[in-house]
Amino acid sequence: ELPSVSIDTVEDIRITISAAGDCTFATDVNYAGGPTFVAKYNEVQDPSYFLRNVQEIFANDDLTIVNFEGTLTNLTTRQDKQFAFRGDPSYVNILTAGSVEAVNLANNHSRDYGMQSLEDTRHYLTEAGITHFGYDQTAIYEVKGVKIGLIGIYVLPDGLGRMQQLQQHIQKVESEGAVITVVNFHWGIEREYYPNDVQKQLAHAAIDNGADLVIGEHPHVLQGIEVYNGKQIVYSMGNFCFGGNKNPSDKDSMIFQQTFTIRDGKVLNYDEVNIIPCSISSVSNVNNYQPTILTGTEGERVMGKINEISTGLSE
Repeated sequence: ELPSVSIDTVEDIRITISAAGDCTFATDVNYAGGPTFVAKYNEVQDPSYFLRNVQEIFANDDLTIVNFEGTLTNLTTRQDKQFAFRGDPSYVNILTAGSVEAVNLANNHSRDYGMQSLEDTRHYLTEAGITHFGYDQTAIYEVKGVKIGLIGIYVLPDGLGRMQQLQQHIQKVESEGAVITVVNFHWGIEREYYPNDVQKQLAHAAIDNGADLVIGEHPHVLQGIEVYNGKQIVYSMGNFCFGGNKNPSDKDSMIFQQTFTIRDGKVLNYDEVNIIPCSISSVSNVNNYQPTILTGTEGERVMGKINEISTGLSE
């Protein structure tokens, strides 16, 4: 006679995902001089310097996702645009040293040195063991036997014209077994603290079509967090390890963490959220490219700001 198995012996699996904003490991060649990202790298000669103050958080989660804004390439033909970012291929070690496992590439700086620079970036990320996704490429990241679908959508030129791609990509990762689906949008208006209607419509559509978490960036400042049908939408995570500006006036940032409990291949909860207020720099008077957790009154100030800009977003 076979032993009877109690249903209570099913083990819940807990998956913690951390997300952070724009990471640009480069200096625009037209803005050399002074305390640039490249100068800082050459000074410290240590890829672990940049994410040192957040590495413990990223190391203790199950998946860390950032927006990788720029290129890793040796090409020298810069696109004719206001800002273009090219990082030395060795800078990929900043991600591995910082315990970042996955990056979104669907953004307005992924082809700054031409189409080939995007392919080069993908090559160096793959070589370093970092999962990348965005544009036509989705990804599945598997941890603890749970498949996480990763989708990156570049919204800026097309707006709601990206709706079909969004639906197709969610269907694709679900057909590949994704239990948790994360959609990363590159959208919105720079230096705006509130999402626009296109952002809201796409975010809601993502969740209506099966996404479990929506994260976004491009505005370079924080935008609010909405709870829609019980699920989290983080409209903009701001800058993070950001070489694009030597001293932005707004250095506020965050790490958005969510822990999902999985049972029998289904997500049980959507409300276990941890928001970690950060600055993009460990000093206040300049960007030293070392994102740092804020505590005390500064931490309270950023949490208050996030609460304020989130007011009225959730139904």
